[in-house]
Amino acid sequence: MFALIIRIILDWVQVPAGHPVGRIRSGLASVTDPLLLPLRRLIPPLRLGAVALDVSVIVLLVALRILYGALA
Repeated sequence: MFALIIRIILDWVQVPAGHPVGRIRSGLASVTDPLLLPLRRLIPPLRLGAVALDVSVIVLLVALRILYGALA
Protein backbone atom coordinates (compact mmCIF):
# COMPACT_ATOMS: atom_id res chain seq x y z
CA MET A 1 0.00 0.00 0.00
CA PHE A 2 2.90 2.36 0.75
CA ALA A 3 4.34 1.78 -2.73
CA LEU A 4 1.04 2.91 -4.22
CA ILE A 5 0.90 6.06 -2.09
CA ILE A 6 4.50 6.96 -2.93
CA ARG A 7 3.78 6.39 -6.62
CA ILE A 8 0.78 8.74 -6.45
CA ILE A 9 3.00 11.46 -5.00
CA LEU A 10 5.84 10.87 -7.48
CA ASP A 11 3.44 10.91 -10.45
CA TRP A 12 2.84 14.61 -9.73
CA VAL A 13 6.57 15.38 -9.98
CA GLN A 14 8.05 15.92 -13.46
CA VAL A 15 11.57 14.48 -13.62
CA PRO A 16 13.59 12.87 -16.43
CA ALA A 17 13.65 9.07 -16.54
CA GLY A 18 17.41 8.99 -15.86
CA HIS A 19 17.05 11.04 -12.67
CA PRO A 20 17.14 8.98 -9.44
CA VAL A 21 13.55 9.98 -8.65
CA GLY A 22 12.54 8.93 -12.18
CA ARG A 23 14.14 5.53 -11.63
CA ILE A 24 12.31 5.12 -8.33
CA ARG A 25 9.05 6.03 -10.06
CA SER A 26 9.73 3.48 -12.81
CA GLY A 27 10.43 0.81 -10.21
CA LEU A 28 7.24 1.61 -8.35
CA ALA A 29 5.30 1.51 -11.62
CA SER A 30 6.57 -2.01 -12.30
CA VAL A 31 5.29 -3.06 -8.86
CA THR A 32 1.92 -1.27 -8.92
CA ASP A 33 0.95 -1.54 -12.61
CA PRO A 34 -0.09 -5.23 -12.41
CA LEU A 35 -2.76 -4.17 -9.91
CA LEU A 36 -3.73 -0.86 -11.52
CA LEU A 37 -3.92 -1.74 -15.22
CA PRO A 38 -6.89 -4.15 -14.93
CA LEU A 39 -8.78 -1.55 -12.88
CA ARG A 40 -7.97 1.20 -15.38
CA ARG A 41 -9.54 -0.93 -18.12
CA LEU A 42 -12.74 -1.26 -16.06
CA ILE A 43 -12.98 2.22 -14.52
CA PRO A 44 -12.69 5.22 -16.85
CA PRO A 45 -11.09 8.44 -15.59
CA LEU A 46 -13.47 10.96 -14.07
CA ARG A 47 -13.56 14.05 -16.32
CA LEU A 48 -13.42 17.34 -14.44
CA GLY A 49 -13.34 19.94 -17.20
CA ALA A 50 -9.93 19.71 -18.87
CA VAL A 51 -8.60 17.38 -16.15
CA ALA A 52 -9.07 13.61 -15.88
CA LEU A 53 -8.92 12.07 -12.40
CA ASP A 54 -7.77 8.45 -12.28
CA VAL A 55 -10.16 6.94 -9.72
CA SER A 56 -8.76 3.42 -10.16
CA VAL A 57 -5.98 4.33 -7.72
CA ILE A 58 -8.55 5.33 -5.09
CA VAL A 59 -10.55 2.14 -5.69
CA LEU A 60 -7.39 0.04 -5.29
CA LEU A 61 -6.42 1.82 -2.06
CA VAL A 62 -9.90 1.24 -0.59
CA ALA A 63 -9.90 -2.42 -1.71
CA LEU A 64 -6.47 -3.03 -0.17
CA ARG A 65 -7.53 -1.37 3.08
CA ILE A 66 -10.64 -3.58 3.25
CA LEU A 67 -8.52 -6.66 2.49
CA TYR A 68 -5.98 -5.77 5.19
CA GLY A 69 -8.80 -5.21 7.67
CA ALA A 70 -10.39 -8.55 6.83
CA LEU A 71 -7.11 -10.42 7.23
CA ALA A 72 -6.13 -8.75 10.51
